[in-house]
Amino acid sequence: MDESLNSLGITGDASKVLAALIAILLIALFCVLGNLIARKVLLQLVSRLIKQNKYIWDDKLYERKVFHRTAHLVTPLIIGFFTGFFPAYEIMIKRVLSAYVTLVLLLIIDSLLNAADDIYRTFDISKTRPIKGILQVIKIVAFVVGGIVIISSLIGQNPLILLGGLGALSAVIILVFQSSILGFVAGLQMTSNDMVRIGDWIEMPKYDAEGTVIDLTLTTVKVRNFDNTITTIPAHAMISDSFRNWRGMKASGGRRIKRSIHIDVTSIGFLTEEMIEELSKVEHLKEYIADKRKEIEIYNKERNIDISVPVNGRRMTNIGTFRFYVYNYLRNHPGIHKGMTLMVRQLSPGSTGLPLEVYAFTATTEWIEYENIQSDIFDHLLAVLPHFGLRAFQEPAGYDIVSLRKNGVFE
Repeated sequence: MDESLNSLGITGDASKVLAALIAILLIALFCVLGNLIARKVLLQLVSRLIKQNKYIWDDKLYERKVFHRTAHLVTPLIIGFFTGFFPAYEIMIKRVLSAYVTLVLLLIIDSLLNAADDIYRTFDISKTRPIKGILQVIKIVAFVVGGIVIISSLIGQNPLILLGGLGALSAVIILVFQSSILGFVAGLQMTSNDMVRIGDWIEMPKYDAEGTVIDLTLTTVKVRNFDNTITTIPAHAMISDSFRNWRGMKASGGRRIKRSIHIDVTSIGFLTEEMIEELSKVEHLKEYIADKRKEIEIYNKERNIDISVPVNGRRMTNIGTFRFYVYNYLRNHPGIHKGMTLMVRQLSPGSTGLPLEVYAFTATTEWIEYENIQSDIFDHLLAVLPHFGLRAFQEPAGYDIVSLRKNGVFE
């Protein structure tokens, strides 16, 4: 090139400067052409090939821009080919190119790991064994090592020397990456013990979290609460603190009902013959009342008990009959799980009356269906209470006080 410029009458320093400018323009032109070919031709060709096949993995690679970032390697390859044109700056150019290539390779690795996670999520095992935390650890290691290589390339030092110097900074490194280290250990424990999965319903009052796990990362667990807010919990907190996972409930196929009706104790008493005859017509009580009447009659006769006095012997009570009615009603209810615990029990009476607790499991774990079944059951039970001569206990309300005043109970 110098001879060509000399033939044109350009000599000396002007010839060298002009030759360098021409070389730079040619290199820039080749870089532009190379990038155009890589992006407009090769990437378009790759895109068409991906769309024509039925594989998923190549779609994920394309979506994560693995091929786009690989195209960035064209520029340093072209520049590296022409470094001989600048002997005075050859070493510096090679250092910069080495750092640039390392950076591009780190970006490619990042895209590959993201694509690997996307591909892995298409399999069912990803819900029980997520690998996002492990991939994040690999990214951290890769970027730390890559950063050291970039710095060593720019300053012209052996990377091992810089790595050796990190030993003195180990305390600082541990402090900086404390959350990541704790999160990684917690992630391994959660995965190995199958403590939590994506899609699990968890409850963690300390962090005001109650909802579905939507993401598990190296340092955090994201929970979408039932009010659609997002709570972010440190991963290590899942190990150090307690939380409730409702996955077992969903897997069992039944959800517990544990609710009480508080009975006004002043309404509890023995059944009269008229009430017994009336309740004998109830479908869920026919056999029970018939068997119970015989049992009580035999018991009282064998012991010659004077039944003219109400407190003598055994008698049927409205609360006991109602308790059996509730049990039999639930046992025949289509929404109650027949293979799980079912009982109706009395709890200790208190200032709010006698709690009669329903302890059962629905045949569904879906929230809306569960609430509908539970509400239907207690709608019915509250409605039939008066047929047993029972009253539900409730605190006096304003309407009760107004009614008492109208009736002249108090002024």
